[in-house]
Amino acid sequence: MRHAVFVPIFDELADPITVARLAVDAEAAGWDGFFVWDHIAYRRVDDVGDTWITLAAVACATRDVRLGPMVTPLPRRRPLKVAREVVSLDLLSRGRVTLGVGIAGDGSRELSGTGEELDAKVRGAMLDEGLEVLEAAWSEGPTTHRGEHYVVDHLVTGPRPLQLPRPPIWVAVRQGNQKPLARAARYEGVFPVDLSGPEGLAEIVAGVNEHRAPDAAPLEVAAMVGPDDDRTAYAEAGATWMLTKFSPFDLPLAHVQEVVRAGPPAEHQAAPPPGTAVGQDGA
Repeated sequence: MRHAVFVPIFDELADPITVARLAVDAEAAGWDGFFVWDHIAYRRVDDVGDTWITLAAVACATRDVRLGPMVTPLPRRRPLKVAREVVSLDLLSRGRVTLGVGIAGDGSRELSGTGEELDAKVRGAMLDEGLEVLEAAWSEGPTTHRGEHYVVDHLVTGPRPLQLPRPPIWVAVRQGNQKPLARAARYEGVFPVDLSGPEGLAEIVAGVNEHRAPDAAPLEVAAMVGPDDDRTAYAEAGATWMLTKFSPFDLPLAHVQEVVRAGPPAEHQAAPPPGTAVGQDGA
């Protein structure tokens, strides 16, 4: 099991220097990953940091933690630009990037307020095609793609990422939606959102594995957990990463620092040997 910090870069955390310092604290405290939200607006939030500039600061300030966006809404981005951003971040971090992707939502009017596509099925098709563009851009030689939503006409799109053949991709899914399960099965990981609990996670993991190739590598499964969640139950449901989450509202920096500096929670508390008096010297 690996543990990561998962922070919305809002308000006090909209400052990339602040977030980079927080990532340094996370690395020193033993966290395995440092992931951030990717939004251009969010309800009830005044200040929203830029995900890619912030991650660049994190990459420069740290040496070991895995980092990335959870998740970037590829249908409202230009895939070639995302491809270059991911490669630059992968080189900057010396191969520590994990790319989370999803179709985006309109709960904060990030789509309707900017003239983006509102139909979720169309955004799903855009995500699939955008992922094809990313993979082509990260391969050797010029990139050519002609699809319903994107065109790349024999362009040189290097450099290649440090992680070959490409950085790992985690796909966001919602419980009850079937097509995203097949999409996630083609990649390295799944990032469930709006879970009903460990039972919902187990359902998603089973659904992804039904579509997964028999010879595929083990699936990475991210579970967003809060202080009151049963981490053991999530682990038993198939989680391989525990992402400690924070509310996007009323997000005091001091609280986030306290949680991060305390380090990841112990997965198991070992029981003392039989006959050992807890609290005595040597216990």
